[in-house]
Amino acid sequence: MKIGAGVGNSIVTHALGSCIGIAAFDPATNVGGMLHFMLPDSTVNPSRADGNPYMFADTGIPLFLKELYSKGASKQRLIVKVAGGAQFVDHKDFFAIGKRNYTAMRKIFWKEGILCKGEHVGGTISRTLYLDLTTGRTWFTNAGQEVEI
Repeated sequence: MKIGAGVGNSIVTHALGSCIGIAAFDPATNVGGMLHFMLPDSTVNPSRADGNPYMFADTGIPLFLKELYSKGASKQRLIVKVAGGAQFVDHKDFFAIGKRNYTAMRKIFWKEGILCKGEHVGGTISRTLYLDLTTGRTWFTNAGQEVEI
């Protein structure tokens, strides 16, 4: 998880496979951040969640939003875009981590009253997600291709 602000700054997270990257930006304050979470539910490993709550959707997303708001972002102005949630390690979709991550995130967003303005999820690709804190532009790259979200 990373929060930043100001013209000329950007945030990036690499290797979003089944993980999900959430980019959030407030255009009025230029406060933005990115969360890269790996698993939907912290109850599978409470000690790990204590050490790194941002690793899980259920603990990381609320903390991420709280931190954004403490830095001056407003829920009403927040532009949220997401990428990731791929399924390529488990070809038979037995564990469905990417789908479960996405579902957990959507439930939390719904409870928090957060609307997602753009997303690129699923499939079988790894993504590197970028957020420009000057403009709020959000995009990802994969195999040399750049895709706007």
